[in-house]
Amino acid sequence: MVDRVVPEEFFRERYGVSPNTLERVLGSALARRADDGDLYFEFRAAESLNLEEGQVKKATHDVHQGVGVRVVVGEKTGYAHTDDVTITTLTEAARTAGHIASNTGGAPAIAVRSTRPERDLYPLPASPLDVPLAVKIEILEAVDRAARALDPRVKNVFASLTMEQKLVMIATADGRLVSDVQPLARLNVTCIAEDASGRQQGTYGGGGRQAFDSLIAGDRHLRFARAAARQAVLNLDAIEAPAGEMTVVLGPGWPGILLHEAIGHGLEGDFNRKGISAFAHLLGQRVASELCTVIDDGTIANRRGSLNVDDEGTPTQRTVLIERGILCGYLQDRLNARLMGVAPTGNGRRESFACAPMPRMTNTFMLAGDSTRDEIVARWSAASTPPTSAAARSTSPAASSSSPPPRPTSSRTAGSRVR
Repeated sequence: MVDRVVPEEFFRERYGVSPNTLERVLGSALARRADDGDLYFEFRAAESLNLEEGQVKKATHDVHQGVGVRVVVGEKTGYAHTDDVTITTLTEAARTAGHIASNTGGAPAIAVRSTRPERDLYPLPASPLDVPLAVKIEILEAVDRAARALDPRVKNVFASLTMEQKLVMIATADGRLVSDVQPLARLNVTCIAEDASGRQQGTYGGGGRQAFDSLIAGDRHLRFARAAARQAVLNLDAIEAPAGEMTVVLGPGWPGILLHEAIGHGLEGDFNRKGISAFAHLLGQRVASELCTVIDDGTIANRRGSLNVDDEGTPTQRTVLIERGILCGYLQDRLNARLMGVAPTGNGRRESFACAPMPRMTNTFMLAGDSTRDEIVARWSAASTPPTSAAARSTSPAASSSSPPPRPTSSRTAGSRVR
Protein backbone atom coordinates (compact mmCIF):
# COMPACT_ATOMS: atom_id res chain seq x y z
CA MET A 1 0.00 0.00 0.00
CA VAL A 2 1.28 3.47 -0.91
CA ASP A 3 1.46 5.99 1.94
CA ARG A 4 -1.33 8.52 1.59
CA VAL A 5 -0.49 12.17 1.12
CA VAL A 6 -0.93 14.31 4.22
CA PRO A 7 -2.12 17.75 3.01
CA GLU A 8 -0.65 19.71 5.92
CA GLU A 9 2.79 18.23 5.26
CA PHE A 10 2.38 18.71 1.51
CA PHE A 11 1.55 22.42 1.78
CA ARG A 12 4.28 23.01 4.35
CA GLU A 13 6.94 21.35 2.18
CA ARG A 14 5.74 22.88 -1.11
CA TYR A 15 4.98 26.43 0.02
CA GLY A 16 6.65 26.77 3.43
CA VAL A 17 3.26 27.22 5.11
CA SER A 18 3.70 26.45 8.80
CA PRO A 19 1.16 26.86 11.64
CA ASN A 20 2.96 30.07 12.66
CA THR A 21 2.56 31.41 9.12
CA LEU A 22 -1.14 30.58 9.10
CA GLU A 23 -1.63 32.36 12.43
CA ARG A 24 0.11 35.50 11.16
CA VAL A 25 -1.83 35.57 7.89
CA LEU A 26 -5.18 34.93 9.59
CA GLY A 27 -4.36 37.62 12.14
CA SER A 28 -3.64 40.07 9.33
CA ALA A 29 -6.89 39.20 7.52
CA LEU A 30 -9.02 39.53 10.65
CA ALA A 31 -7.22 42.51 12.17
CA ARG A 32 -10.31 44.73 11.84
CA ARG A 33 -12.61 42.48 13.86
CA ALA A 34 -14.43 40.63 11.11
CA ASP A 35 -17.29 38.23 11.81
CA ASP A 36 -15.64 35.31 10.05
CA GLY A 37 -12.86 34.40 7.66
CA ASP A 38 -10.63 31.62 6.44
CA LEU A 39 -7.69 30.57 4.29
CA TYR A 40 -8.39 27.93 1.66
CA PHE A 41 -5.40 26.16 0.10
CA GLU A 42 -5.95 23.93 -2.93
CA PHE A 43 -3.74 21.73 -5.08
CA ARG A 44 -5.59 19.84 -7.81
CA ALA A 45 -4.02 17.49 -10.35
CA ALA A 46 -6.35 16.25 -13.11
CA GLU A 47 -5.97 13.94 -16.07
CA SER A 48 -8.27 13.00 -18.94
CA LEU A 49 -8.09 10.64 -21.92
CA ASN A 50 -10.53 10.71 -24.85
CA LEU A 51 -11.13 7.96 -27.41
CA GLU A 52 -12.83 8.56 -30.77
CA GLU A 53 -12.96 6.48 -33.96
CA GLY A 54 -11.13 3.64 -32.24
CA GLN A 55 -8.15 5.72 -31.15
CA VAL A 56 -7.16 7.70 -28.08
CA LYS A 57 -6.82 11.08 -29.74
CA LYS A 58 -6.44 13.37 -26.76
CA ALA A 59 -4.81 13.19 -23.34
CA THR A 60 -4.35 16.05 -20.90
CA HIS A 61 -2.76 16.54 -17.50
CA ASP A 62 -3.40 19.77 -15.60
CA VAL A 63 -2.36 21.18 -12.26
CA HIS A 64 -4.23 23.99 -10.51
CA GLN A 65 -2.95 25.45 -7.26
CA GLY A 66 -3.52 28.49 -5.13
CA VAL A 67 -5.01 29.98 -2.00
CA GLY A 68 -8.08 32.10 -1.32
CA VAL A 69 -8.40 34.46 1.65
CA ARG A 70 -11.90 35.38 2.83
CA VAL A 71 -13.03 37.98 5.35
CA VAL A 72 -16.73 38.30 6.24
CA VAL A 73 -18.40 41.27 7.90
CA GLY A 74 -22.18 41.06 8.20
CA GLU A 75 -23.45 40.17 4.73
CA LYS A 76 -20.32 41.48 3.02
CA THR A 77 -17.41 39.33 1.90
CA GLY A 78 -13.90 40.46 1.06
CA TYR A 79 -12.05 37.89 -1.05
CA ALA A 80 -8.57 37.76 -2.52
CA HIS A 81 -6.73 34.86 -4.12
CA THR A 82 -3.37 34.04 -5.65
CA ASP A 83 -1.85 31.11 -7.50
CA ASP A 84 1.64 32.24 -6.45
CA VAL A 85 1.71 30.95 -2.90
CA THR A 86 4.45 32.70 -0.93
CA ILE A 87 4.48 34.35 2.45
CA THR A 88 4.53 37.76 0.73
CA THR A 89 1.54 37.08 -1.53
CA LEU A 90 -0.39 35.45 1.32
CA THR A 91 0.09 38.51 3.49
CA GLU A 92 -0.93 40.85 0.67
CA ALA A 93 -4.05 38.80 -0.09
CA ALA A 94 -4.99 38.84 3.59
CA ARG A 95 -4.67 42.62 3.80
CA THR A 96 -6.68 43.06 0.60
CA ALA A 97 -9.54 40.84 1.77
CA GLY A 98 -9.45 42.49 5.20
CA HIS A 99 -10.29 45.92 3.79
CA ILE A 100 -13.97 44.84 3.75
CA ALA A 101 -13.95 45.43 7.53
CA SER A 102 -13.99 49.01 8.76
CA ASN A 103 -13.52 48.47 12.49
CA THR A 104 -10.14 49.59 13.72
CA GLY A 105 -10.02 47.64 16.99
CA GLY A 106 -7.52 44.81 17.06
CA ALA A 107 -8.66 41.20 16.81
CA PRO A 108 -7.61 38.59 19.37
CA ALA A 109 -4.65 36.40 18.47
CA ILE A 110 -5.53 33.15 16.67
CA ALA A 111 -3.89 29.88 17.68
CA VAL A 112 -4.21 27.36 14.84
CA ARG A 113 -4.72 23.73 15.84
CA SER A 114 -4.92 20.75 13.51
CA THR A 115 -8.30 18.98 13.46
CA ARG A 116 -8.87 15.66 11.72
CA PRO A 117 -12.14 15.06 9.83
CA GLU A 118 -14.63 12.98 11.79
CA ARG A 119 -14.76 10.32 9.06
CA ASP A 120 -13.01 9.10 5.93
CA LEU A 121 -15.57 8.43 3.22
CA TYR A 122 -13.02 7.56 0.52
CA PRO A 123 -10.00 5.79 2.08
CA LEU A 124 -8.15 4.91 -1.11
CA PRO A 125 -4.70 3.27 -1.05
CA ALA A 126 -3.48 5.35 -4.00
CA SER A 127 -4.47 8.22 -6.27
CA PRO A 128 -6.41 7.41 -9.47
CA LEU A 129 -3.65 9.33 -11.23
CA ASP A 130 -1.11 6.65 -10.31
CA VAL A 131 -2.55 4.07 -12.73
CA PRO A 132 -0.17 3.57 -15.71
CA LEU A 133 -1.14 5.30 -18.94
CA ALA A 134 -1.04 2.03 -20.89
CA VAL A 135 -3.70 0.53 -18.61
CA LYS A 136 -6.01 3.49 -19.15
CA ILE A 137 -5.60 3.30 -22.92
CA GLU A 138 -6.39 -0.42 -22.91
CA ILE A 139 -9.57 0.20 -20.93
CA LEU A 140 -10.81 2.74 -23.49
CA GLU A 141 -9.95 0.42 -26.38
CA ALA A 142 -11.83 -2.44 -24.67
CA VAL A 143 -14.85 -0.16 -24.28
CA ASP A 144 -14.72 0.65 -27.99
CA ARG A 145 -14.60 -3.04 -28.95
CA ALA A 146 -17.44 -4.03 -26.62
CA ALA A 147 -19.76 -1.31 -27.87
CA ARG A 148 -19.15 -2.07 -31.54
CA ALA A 149 -19.57 -5.82 -30.95
CA LEU A 150 -23.09 -5.34 -29.61
CA ASP A 151 -24.58 -4.28 -32.93
CA PRO A 152 -23.08 -3.51 -36.36
CA ARG A 153 -25.17 -0.33 -36.46
CA VAL A 154 -22.88 1.20 -33.83
CA LYS A 155 -20.65 3.29 -36.08
CA ASN A 156 -18.65 5.34 -33.60
CA VAL A 157 -17.77 5.33 -29.92
CA PHE A 158 -16.68 8.27 -27.80
CA ALA A 159 -15.21 7.25 -24.45
CA SER A 160 -13.46 9.32 -21.82
CA LEU A 161 -11.64 8.66 -18.59
CA THR A 162 -11.31 11.57 -16.17
CA MET A 163 -9.36 11.40 -12.92
CA GLU A 164 -8.27 13.90 -10.33
CA GLN A 165 -6.83 14.20 -6.87
CA LYS A 166 -7.42 17.38 -4.92
CA LEU A 167 -5.66 18.34 -1.70
CA VAL A 168 -7.29 21.04 0.41
CA MET A 169 -6.32 22.72 3.66
CA ILE A 170 -8.58 25.20 5.44
CA ALA A 171 -7.58 27.48 8.33
CA THR A 172 -10.65 29.00 9.97
CA ALA A 173 -11.23 32.11 12.06
CA ASP A 174 -11.86 29.96 15.16
CA GLY A 175 -8.41 28.40 14.85
CA ARG A 176 -9.24 25.04 13.25
CA LEU A 177 -6.90 23.63 10.61
CA VAL A 178 -8.75 21.02 8.55
CA SER A 179 -7.42 19.14 5.52
CA ASP A 180 -8.64 16.49 3.11
CA VAL A 181 -7.53 14.42 0.12
CA GLN A 182 -10.36 14.19 -2.43
CA PRO A 183 -9.97 11.65 -5.27
CA LEU A 184 -12.31 11.34 -8.24
CA ALA A 185 -12.53 8.94 -11.19
CA ARG A 186 -15.17 8.61 -13.90
CA LEU A 187 -15.76 6.77 -17.19
CA ASN A 188 -18.24 8.08 -19.79
CA VAL A 189 -19.28 6.32 -23.00
CA THR A 190 -21.31 7.72 -25.89
CA CYS A 191 -22.23 5.56 -28.89
CA ILE A 192 -23.48 6.66 -32.30
CA ALA A 193 -25.74 4.24 -34.17
CA GLU A 194 -26.84 4.62 -37.79
CA ASP A 195 -29.20 2.88 -40.21
CA ALA A 196 -31.50 3.89 -43.05
CA SER A 197 -33.80 5.72 -40.59
CA GLY A 198 -31.08 8.08 -39.41
CA ARG A 199 -28.53 8.54 -36.65
CA GLN A 200 -29.03 8.31 -32.89
CA GLN A 201 -26.87 8.24 -29.79
CA GLY A 202 -26.79 6.66 -26.34
CA THR A 203 -24.75 7.59 -23.29
CA TYR A 204 -23.81 5.79 -20.11
CA GLY A 205 -21.17 6.16 -17.42
CA GLY A 206 -20.29 6.22 -13.78
CA GLY A 207 -17.66 6.88 -11.17
CA GLY A 208 -17.12 8.67 -7.90
CA ARG A 209 -14.62 9.07 -5.08
CA GLN A 210 -13.48 5.49 -5.43
CA ALA A 211 -10.49 3.43 -6.46
CA PHE A 212 -9.72 3.42 -10.16
CA ASP A 213 -10.09 -0.37 -10.21
CA SER A 214 -13.78 0.01 -9.35
CA LEU A 215 -14.35 1.20 -12.93
CA ILE A 216 -13.26 -2.19 -14.29
CA ALA A 217 -14.23 -4.53 -11.44
CA GLY A 218 -16.57 -7.22 -12.76
CA ASP A 219 -16.18 -5.78 -16.28
CA ARG A 220 -18.07 -2.68 -15.22
CA HIS A 221 -16.49 -0.65 -18.03
CA LEU A 222 -17.81 -3.16 -20.59
CA ARG A 223 -21.31 -2.92 -19.09
CA PHE A 224 -21.13 0.84 -19.56
CA ALA A 225 -20.17 0.33 -23.21
CA ARG A 226 -22.99 -2.13 -23.91
CA ALA A 227 -25.56 0.04 -22.13
CA ALA A 228 -24.62 3.08 -24.24
CA ALA A 229 -24.71 0.98 -27.41
CA ARG A 230 -28.14 -0.47 -26.53
CA GLN A 231 -29.53 3.01 -25.97
CA ALA A 232 -28.23 4.23 -29.32
CA VAL A 233 -29.63 1.24 -31.20
CA LEU A 234 -32.97 1.43 -29.38
CA ASN A 235 -33.30 5.10 -30.27
CA LEU A 236 -33.15 4.22 -33.96
CA ASP A 237 -36.68 2.82 -33.62
CA ALA A 238 -37.98 5.58 -31.36
CA ILE A 239 -41.01 7.60 -32.44
CA GLU A 240 -41.70 11.26 -31.80
CA ALA A 241 -43.31 11.91 -28.42
CA PRO A 242 -46.91 13.14 -28.68
CA ALA A 243 -47.50 16.83 -28.02
CA GLY A 244 -49.60 18.26 -25.22
CA GLU A 245 -50.04 17.88 -21.48
CA MET A 246 -49.85 14.34 -20.15
CA THR A 247 -48.89 12.29 -17.14
CA VAL A 248 -45.42 10.75 -17.15
CA VAL A 249 -44.01 8.20 -14.73
CA LEU A 250 -40.33 8.93 -14.19
CA GLY A 251 -37.82 6.23 -13.33
CA PRO A 252 -34.56 6.56 -11.39
CA GLY A 253 -31.43 8.01 -12.94
CA TRP A 254 -31.37 11.10 -15.12
CA PRO A 255 -34.87 12.27 -14.05
CA GLY A 256 -33.10 13.14 -10.79
CA ILE A 257 -31.87 16.24 -12.64
CA LEU A 258 -35.42 17.58 -12.28
CA LEU A 259 -35.15 17.28 -8.50
CA HIS A 260 -31.68 18.83 -8.55
CA GLU A 261 -32.68 21.85 -10.62
CA ALA A 262 -36.31 22.50 -9.66
CA ILE A 263 -36.11 21.62 -5.97
CA GLY A 264 -32.49 21.34 -4.81
CA HIS A 265 -31.27 24.77 -5.88
CA GLY A 266 -34.42 26.32 -4.45
CA LEU A 267 -33.50 24.92 -1.02
CA GLU A 268 -30.04 26.53 -0.88
CA GLY A 269 -29.72 28.97 1.97
CA ASP A 270 -28.56 32.08 0.11
CA PHE A 271 -31.59 32.17 -2.18
CA ASN A 272 -33.95 31.76 0.77
CA ARG A 273 -32.21 34.33 2.95
CA LYS A 274 -32.61 36.84 0.14
CA GLY A 275 -36.25 35.82 -0.39
CA ILE A 276 -35.82 34.95 -4.06
CA SER A 277 -36.54 31.21 -3.84
CA ALA A 278 -40.00 29.73 -4.31
CA PHE A 279 -39.42 28.07 -0.92
CA ALA A 280 -38.57 31.27 0.98
CA HIS A 281 -40.56 31.79 4.22
CA LEU A 282 -42.24 28.38 3.91
CA LEU A 283 -40.48 26.46 6.70
CA GLY A 284 -42.90 24.17 8.46
CA GLN A 285 -45.43 24.35 5.64
CA ARG A 286 -46.51 21.70 3.15
CA VAL A 287 -44.71 22.10 -0.16
CA ALA A 288 -45.18 18.60 -1.64
CA SER A 289 -47.18 15.41 -1.37
CA GLU A 290 -46.88 13.53 1.93
CA LEU A 291 -45.17 10.83 -0.14
CA CYS A 292 -42.18 13.10 -0.78
CA THR A 293 -39.14 13.14 1.49
CA VAL A 294 -36.06 14.90 0.06
CA ILE A 295 -32.60 14.40 1.53
CA ASP A 296 -29.18 15.98 0.97
CA ASP A 297 -26.49 13.62 2.23
CA GLY A 298 -22.78 14.34 1.88
CA THR A 299 -21.80 11.34 3.99
CA ILE A 300 -22.46 8.44 1.57
CA ALA A 301 -19.17 6.59 1.10
CA ASN A 302 -17.43 6.93 -2.28
CA ARG A 303 -20.17 8.98 -3.94
CA ARG A 304 -19.18 11.82 -6.22
CA GLY A 305 -21.03 14.44 -4.16
CA SER A 306 -19.67 13.23 -0.82
CA LEU A 307 -17.00 15.03 1.20
CA ASN A 308 -15.39 14.48 4.56
CA VAL A 309 -15.60 18.23 5.14
CA ASP A 310 -17.05 20.97 2.97
CA ASP A 311 -14.96 23.81 1.55
CA GLU A 312 -15.22 25.75 4.82
CA GLY A 313 -13.96 22.86 6.94
CA THR A 314 -17.41 21.94 8.29
CA PRO A 315 -18.17 18.20 8.44
CA THR A 316 -20.79 17.13 5.92
CA GLN A 317 -24.02 15.59 7.16
CA ARG A 318 -27.37 14.05 6.20
CA THR A 319 -29.89 16.90 6.02
CA VAL A 320 -33.63 16.31 5.73
CA LEU A 321 -34.97 19.13 3.55
CA ILE A 322 -38.55 18.00 2.98
CA GLU A 323 -40.11 15.32 5.20
CA ARG A 324 -43.43 13.80 4.10
CA GLY A 325 -44.13 16.97 2.14
CA ILE A 326 -43.25 19.45 4.93
CA LEU A 327 -40.36 21.86 4.37
CA CYS A 328 -37.89 21.24 7.21
CA GLY A 329 -34.80 23.28 6.36
CA TYR A 330 -32.33 24.67 3.88
CA LEU A 331 -28.75 23.92 2.83
CA GLN A 332 -26.37 26.22 4.69
CA ASP A 333 -22.82 27.46 4.60
CA ARG A 334 -21.37 29.40 7.54
CA LEU A 335 -22.28 32.90 6.31
CA ASN A 336 -25.95 32.21 5.56
CA ALA A 337 -26.36 30.02 8.65
CA ARG A 338 -25.09 32.85 10.86
CA LEU A 339 -27.37 35.41 9.22
CA MET A 340 -30.40 33.11 9.43
CA GLY A 341 -29.71 32.04 13.01
CA VAL A 342 -29.26 28.33 12.29
CA ALA A 343 -26.39 25.82 12.25
CA PRO A 344 -24.28 25.18 9.12
CA THR A 345 -25.15 21.94 7.33
CA GLY A 346 -21.75 21.28 5.73
CA ASN A 347 -22.79 22.57 2.30
CA GLY A 348 -20.25 25.36 1.78
CA ARG A 349 -18.87 24.71 -1.70
CA ARG A 350 -16.29 26.49 -3.89
CA GLU A 351 -15.69 26.22 -7.60
CA SER A 352 -11.98 26.59 -6.83
CA PHE A 353 -9.57 28.50 -4.60
CA ALA A 354 -10.40 31.60 -6.67
CA CYS A 355 -14.03 31.61 -5.52
CA ALA A 356 -15.74 32.33 -2.22
CA PRO A 357 -17.93 29.50 -0.89
CA MET A 358 -21.70 29.38 -1.19
CA PRO A 359 -24.32 26.86 -0.02
CA ARG A 360 -24.73 24.14 -2.64
CA MET A 361 -25.85 20.50 -2.81
CA THR A 362 -23.90 17.30 -2.16
CA ASN A 363 -25.91 14.12 -2.96
CA THR A 364 -29.57 15.18 -3.19
CA PHE A 365 -32.35 12.64 -3.69
CA MET A 366 -35.94 11.65 -2.92
CA LEU A 367 -36.47 8.61 -0.71
CA ALA A 368 -38.03 5.54 -2.27
CA GLY A 369 -41.58 4.47 -1.50
CA ASP A 370 -43.17 1.05 -1.23
CA SER A 371 -45.04 0.58 -4.51
CA THR A 372 -43.82 -1.25 -7.58
CA ARG A 373 -43.47 0.23 -11.03
CA ASP A 374 -46.55 -1.61 -12.26
CA GLU A 375 -48.65 -0.36 -9.34
CA ILE A 376 -47.70 3.24 -10.10
CA VAL A 377 -48.44 2.92 -13.80
CA ALA A 378 -51.79 1.23 -13.08
CA ARG A 379 -52.81 3.90 -10.57
CA TRP A 380 -51.90 6.75 -12.89
CA SER A 381 -53.52 5.08 -15.88
CA ALA A 382 -56.78 4.70 -13.98
CA ALA A 383 -56.64 8.23 -12.57
CA SER A 384 -55.77 10.24 -15.64
CA THR A 385 -55.68 7.94 -18.68
CA PRO A 386 -52.43 9.42 -20.03
CA PRO A 387 -51.67 9.16 -23.76
CA THR A 388 -48.36 7.46 -22.94
CA SER A 389 -46.58 6.25 -19.86
CA ALA A 390 -42.94 5.46 -19.32
CA ALA A 391 -41.57 3.53 -16.40
CA ALA A 392 -38.14 2.45 -15.25
CA ARG A 393 -37.12 -1.10 -14.49
CA SER A 394 -34.84 -0.21 -11.61
CA THR A 395 -35.90 -0.29 -7.98
CA SER A 396 -33.66 2.64 -7.05
CA PRO A 397 -35.04 5.94 -5.70
CA ALA A 398 -35.98 8.53 -8.30
CA ALA A 399 -36.75 12.21 -8.30
CA SER A 400 -39.96 14.12 -8.83
CA SER A 401 -40.06 17.70 -10.05
CA SER A 402 -43.49 18.51 -8.64
CA SER A 403 -46.02 17.08 -6.26
CA PRO A 404 -48.67 14.75 -7.76
CA PRO A 405 -52.43 15.10 -7.37
CA PRO A 406 -54.17 13.69 -4.29
CA ARG A 407 -53.18 10.24 -3.06
CA PRO A 408 -50.98 8.80 -5.82
CA THR A 409 -48.88 5.80 -4.92
CA SER A 410 -45.24 6.49 -4.09
CA SER A 411 -42.67 4.06 -5.35
CA ARG A 412 -39.09 3.20 -5.93
CA THR A 413 -39.76 4.92 -9.22
CA ALA A 414 -41.57 8.00 -8.02
CA GLY A 415 -44.26 9.52 -10.24
CA SER A 416 -44.74 13.20 -11.02
CA ARG A 417 -46.66 15.51 -13.28
CA VAL A 418 -44.48 17.24 -15.83
CA ARG A 419 -45.75 20.23 -17.77
